[in-house]
Amino acid sequence: MDIEVFKISDGYRESISKGIAAMQYFKGRVKYGTGDREEQLQRLKNEIRSCDAILIGAGAGLSTSAGFTYTGERFDKYFFDFGKAFGIKDIYSGGFYPFPKKEIFWAWWARHIYFNRYVDAPKPVYKDLFNLVKDKDYFVITTNVDHQFQRAGFDKKRLFYTQGDYGLFQSSHPTVAKTYDNQEIVEKMLEAQGFVRDNEGIFQLPEDKKLKMSIPTELIPICPDDGLPMTMNLRTDESFVEDAGWNMAAKHYQDFLHSHEEATGQCKITSGYNLPAKYVLHTVGPIVQGELTEKEMKELKSCYRACLTKATEAKCKSLAFCCISTGVFMFPKDKAAEIAVSTVREWLDTHPESTVERVIFNVFTDEDKGIYEEWFFSRR
Repeated sequence: MDIEVFKISDGYRESISKGIAAMQYFKGRVKYGTGDREEQLQRLKNEIRSCDAILIGAGAGLSTSAGFTYTGERFDKYFFDFGKAFGIKDIYSGGFYPFPKKEIFWAWWARHIYFNRYVDAPKPVYKDLFNLVKDKDYFVITTNVDHQFQRAGFDKKRLFYTQGDYGLFQSSHPTVAKTYDNQEIVEKMLEAQGFVRDNEGIFQLPEDKKLKMSIPTELIPICPDDGLPMTMNLRTDESFVEDAGWNMAAKHYQDFLHSHEEATGQCKITSGYNLPAKYVLHTVGPIVQGELTEKEMKELKSCYRACLTKATEAKCKSLAFCCISTGVFMFPKDKAAEIAVSTVREWLDTHPESTVERVIFNVFTDEDKGIYEEWFFSRR
């Protein structure tokens, strides 16, 4: 059985450059599990059915897969005139264009908001996801601002839109933490540009496709509380308003996490999914506040033992540990290294049936590397 120390240097720039290099290295080498696509999907469904709770993290890619593309057909259909007049190539970059007049600015944003917030996604991706998790204890945290989770049936109390909502306005220089529903005024802006409703009440292009790229001045939104111009409730700078609804959603998210906290010193195992590892072991280390206690040392030992047990149950041959609890949890590094090395050695010595043949201690600093090497070579 081999035990090794592996160091990863710290530093933002170095992390980014090495991350890019790693992506290139692992391109084509990432394992998505055994079996064909249908077998993998079935395995994922089985894990969803058997899990205690599901936390969904979603970004722009989910909406893109649902058909909310910002280029191509959708842009050509709803923003063709802006593209021709201003040379704008896609919906995203149009949101940053320096339009010469506020009336034109809001004509653009009325379309931008409506066709990304007040209509259903072209493909049933969100509804399919909801059907997978609707009977589970789930929560969604997302940077998406298009409201598609709620439109698909997800419970509002189980959603946290961290970056805002296309459906809300706020003051451009807020003095109060308030937001304002914008559907009514956005629809008036669309009508003023020449859009017409179909039989289902959804705005469409007029038959002649003649649209105005401006709204009447009186439709420019003004904050009712401070009299200042309104803007979108999107997190673009420090003026973003976290209103009562945002803070309530944040609380619901924290409550969900607290309700599923794992006990210190225990371990759970999940698939490695797209990582270059078959499994990921999850353990919660002790938090040290003040003097190190005997209880905290026992809990850290339990982390290593629990991980080794789970790894053996999964028939793993190799296992990599980070420096558990030595970061923000403030466990003294020297003592943590002693516990890590001695506990792993003791456990392996007393479990000859274990499948684990190789253990790696993955450290982050030269200080950590030196401590572990001292325990390996000087304190055996």
